[in-house]
Amino acid sequence: MPKYMSSRDLAEGLDIRPQFSRDGAVVDIPRRKMSEHSVDPETAFNVISDELMLDGHARLNVATFGTTWMEPQAERLMAIAADKNLVDRDEYPQTAQLEDRCLDIIADFWNAPEPDNPIGCSTVGSSEACMLAGLALKWRWKERQQDAGRPTDRPNLVVGANVQVCWHKFCCYWEIEPKEVPIRPGETTMHPDDVAEACDSNTIGVVGILGSTFDGAYEDIAGMAKALDKLDLEQGINVPIHVDAASGGLFAPFVDPHLVWDFRIERVQSINASGHKYGLVYPGVGWLLWRSEEARPDNLVFRVDYLGGDHPTMSLNFTKPGSGVVAQYYQFVRLGSEGFNRVHQHSRDIAQMMAKAIGSMAEFELIADGSDLPVVAFCFKGANTKTGKPRKGSYAERVTYTLDDIAGWMKQGGWAVPAYHFCADREDLELIRVVVRNAFSRDLAQMFLKELGRAVGRCDGTGEDSGRAFQH
Repeated sequence: MPKYMSSRDLAEGLDIRPQFSRDGAVVDIPRRKMSEHSVDPETAFNVISDELMLDGHARLNVATFGTTWMEPQAERLMAIAADKNLVDRDEYPQTAQLEDRCLDIIADFWNAPEPDNPIGCSTVGSSEACMLAGLALKWRWKERQQDAGRPTDRPNLVVGANVQVCWHKFCCYWEIEPKEVPIRPGETTMHPDDVAEACDSNTIGVVGILGSTFDGAYEDIAGMAKALDKLDLEQGINVPIHVDAASGGLFAPFVDPHLVWDFRIERVQSINASGHKYGLVYPGVGWLLWRSEEARPDNLVFRVDYLGGDHPTMSLNFTKPGSGVVAQYYQFVRLGSEGFNRVHQHSRDIAQMMAKAIGSMAEFELIADGSDLPVVAFCFKGANTKTGKPRKGSYAERVTYTLDDIAGWMKQGGWAVPAYHFCADREDLELIRVVVRNAFSRDLAQMFLKELGRAVGRCDGTGEDSGRAFQH
């Protein structure tokens, strides 16, 4: 044994030795190479479940937008469909039928021009959906450039500095220049006029966000379309919009039905959403729809017959689990429009209750209060300024601890809380974000607020519960 070993070296160097009260359950199992011998299934299960106990509790993870609770009936259906590869539509025709029905339902509440004949597919998440949507924008731009006799070697995509990382991946993977629109001082989303100014004849499209990862805010998709209409009229530059509605696409139609952001806007050519966010399904399933056949190039569709039958496929992944699609259809059948409205409105109500309580604290001010997505984001009082410097005499200027310190104390209480800096152009702004999801009850919210008060008391050295205002 080496003279000096870290605690990790010591732990990782030991074999796993499960010991349960049954015959044959005391064995040595290597951690990082395969054992020569088999163990019974119950021992294997216990070994792994013991390790998983060290993970955080998913429902106390307020950092994630992902669904962390489903009804037992949905979980059973996911288990039934766990062995089905959705690409094999000939072997699993009924699962494929459920995918088609989901697309019909989504096309209806996204106001697709032909909801009975939707052009789209399920994906393993919004990242895959964004890749496919971006490729469609690139191909259509390339065709327009060729028809006009212009070069096709320098495509760009206009995105906000607040865009999700999958769009940076897209631009990197497919050699497209990302043109990041700065976020104006004091704001958290792109301004429509700035979007139009960033576009030129090489722009394949604009990405608008319905539900920012940073603070849950909706971007002004209708305002972007209006600015791009003006650009088209004045300069003849026709730029389509893709709406990245990963978080908001299965939320806004139910609680904000009068918000115009979808296919009611003619310039919107495609939309994606994550079923595993506010579609109320466990990871990972996503959805992508195009406005029409014209918006989705044939280059993206491939036909295969070596699984039996002749079926089109347009996903990046050939293998695609059917369980998420089955669970999505369950949620549509189980809840209906009324149920989705009830669940999501409850989440918004909880978020706004939490925002009111946090906003009343002497230490914090709100960045987001749950008015768009049910997200509460807050910073130290006096930190959210247009100059990037805390207001003189404010709490933010004189505080001696950080939001990371608060997040650390919250973790001690079992809560996973993200403390992070805002996007490029506003990196000065540090904030904490709380995502409220289905099954995040009022009781859990009160527990969170009480723990937040304790964390502040520990950080400022008073040991007092700064959450006393929450105890009514």
